[in-house]
Amino acid sequence: MRSMAMRRNKPGTAISPHLPGKLKKRTYQRKRETAPRGNMEHTMELQLAELINTAKVNQRDAHTPRLSPAMQELVKQQNAITQASDPMSKLEGGLAVNCRVDLNDKSIIEAASMATAFRGYESLLPGRDLRQVGLVSATASGICGGVHATASALCLEMALGIKPPPFGIVLRNLLLSCQYLSDNCMHLFVLAGPDYSQAIVEKTNPEIWSRAQQSKSQFSHLHGYTHISDIMVELNKGSGSLYREALQMVSLARQAYILLGGKYPHSESIIPGGVTMTADAHKLGHFSEMLQPFMHYSQKAAAIWDDIFDFMLSANPRYEDLGRSDASLLDFGQWDHPDHYDGSYQTCDIWGQHRWSTPAAIINGKLACVSLSQLNAGMEENLDYSFQSRIDIPAADVITHDPVGNAISQLHPWNKKTHAGKNASPNAYSWGSSLTWRGHNFEVGAYARLYLTAAAQKIPKSPYLHATGSSMHFLLSAANEKAVELEWHIPDVWNTFARNRARAYALAFNLAVTRENIDSAYRLLAVGETKTHAALNDANTNEAQTKQLGVGLWGASRGFLAHWAVLDKQRIDNYQIAIPSRINAGTTTPTRTPGPMEKALLNTPILETAFRNADDFAAIDIQRTIQSFDPCMNCTAHVLVNGSEQVLSKVIDTSFVPVK
Repeated sequence: MRSMAMRRNKPGTAISPHLPGKLKKRTYQRKRETAPRGNMEHTMELQLAELINTAKVNQRDAHTPRLSPAMQELVKQQNAITQASDPMSKLEGGLAVNCRVDLNDKSIIEAASMATAFRGYESLLPGRDLRQVGLVSATASGICGGVHATASALCLEMALGIKPPPFGIVLRNLLLSCQYLSDNCMHLFVLAGPDYSQAIVEKTNPEIWSRAQQSKSQFSHLHGYTHISDIMVELNKGSGSLYREALQMVSLARQAYILLGGKYPHSESIIPGGVTMTADAHKLGHFSEMLQPFMHYSQKAAAIWDDIFDFMLSANPRYEDLGRSDASLLDFGQWDHPDHYDGSYQTCDIWGQHRWSTPAAIINGKLACVSLSQLNAGMEENLDYSFQSRIDIPAADVITHDPVGNAISQLHPWNKKTHAGKNASPNAYSWGSSLTWRGHNFEVGAYARLYLTAAAQKIPKSPYLHATGSSMHFLLSAANEKAVELEWHIPDVWNTFARNRARAYALAFNLAVTRENIDSAYRLLAVGETKTHAALNDANTNEAQTKQLGVGLWGASRGFLAHWAVLDKQRIDNYQIAIPSRINAGTTTPTRTPGPMEKALLNTPILETAFRNADDFAAIDIQRTIQSFDPCMNCTAHVLVNGSEQVLSKVIDTSFVPVK
């Protein structure tokens, strides 16, 4: 199938969409030492430098309050909520998205995304036996424990010089694919899907529902629904067939995970050095058969969301501004290649560019970096608007360069130690932070992987997927079945619909990489490669070296995931974790650039039409924009009506608890 999104995602789209927003830069400069680069990397470095130098810099004082007094009071109220009174159905903490809206002007005036709890998982790890680290860090999420365990394993492999065997690398990749297949289905049809259902659209925008009843689907031959309204009915929460079907697909992906990983969630089979469970040709065959239904399901999902979003945009072109933002995206890449990954930081730029999704950064629509070491070295975590306080590190202990000579900041996670500070900034409004790369904030997500991989054109040659520079092409095939062909294009505008549309195509991306790794597993078994892990005592460490640095640059369904560690004589001295939901819901930067979710909300118009006053206001446009980031935290939007003291609280369904 050629692109089903050709009307909205044009082939040959340039990588630099014309989007609003100005780049900000830090108010200081520092020298950087870099490893030798090829022509492409050098060109991107020059482009980024030019981008920064020509940007108009907003240097307003970061110590002045960003929020109005009314919003400060709203934040103060939310910060008083305790975990005991905040219902938890995940283990990622809580998120309160505070907005001030003008219902007359139908605009969002202020937005502040607030992590409501101090996580502090990192403080559990210093001093622990290394064999316990993955088990502890995996509890950072009740849903995504496996990806945390993998990030922790990668981190310690790097610090200790452990190289996993090829078969262990492939099995780890397959477990990741199962996690992604599960979570993508859950997001598309259980969490975000109902926002576009008949029950919601008819209530909030009856004129669009009426039009949907008259509008025929473009891709009914792929998904079976004649009218757009037919799709919307089946997206209804609990009762819709698409909702129920997604739960079955989620279950199927998790069963496949259990087949290779032993249990779900919190598989204990992922360890530094590989995985503990074994697999043979029979088990791989069963695994492949279990995931076969995803081939046509991925085609169906992409067709459904192409139809929904194309229809919504034709019904009201202003939906193009929903969650609109500059395309600033970053990902560390996923799915290591068994022929190239050795766990070493010294070679990470090589094995990084052989990953099945490409490590890269795009700033304001321009490809800025494809070097994994430079992506890591450019990270800074800012606490200017956080309730956390930074613990001073002795000057002698500050890490100034990464293992290949790239300069790093005192704000790099390797140099971060925090506590639930009593000396936090008076302008703090979140227990989160602002994670930036070279002074710029960015979005992360499954959608970022498609965008970056398409633009960078670095993935290994494969019969199942191909990056063109402006698109990702997928060819999914199976014995005795007609092949499925899909193509996702880099969009002209980055917004709420673009995030979710890319998430639909991420199913095909995941499945294509899964097929590639199943083939690799069979090839390894054919030559007798059955070892799945290297022992922890195989660590290649220098006895004279007291400090070792490690970083697990990995990902979750919602975006990149990173674990940083500083070891002292093979004991954890410092450990830091960056999770995707807290990156997207991050605070304002020191140069007063709103966080990714905040920026998207500030650009969101209120297009809901059926409310007469605040009591009738459903805040569906706010909800759709928040859900497009797929926050893995229980989430509530608190909407302050401008000119009044009325606050509307809207629960955003992120619970993963299905409605029966």
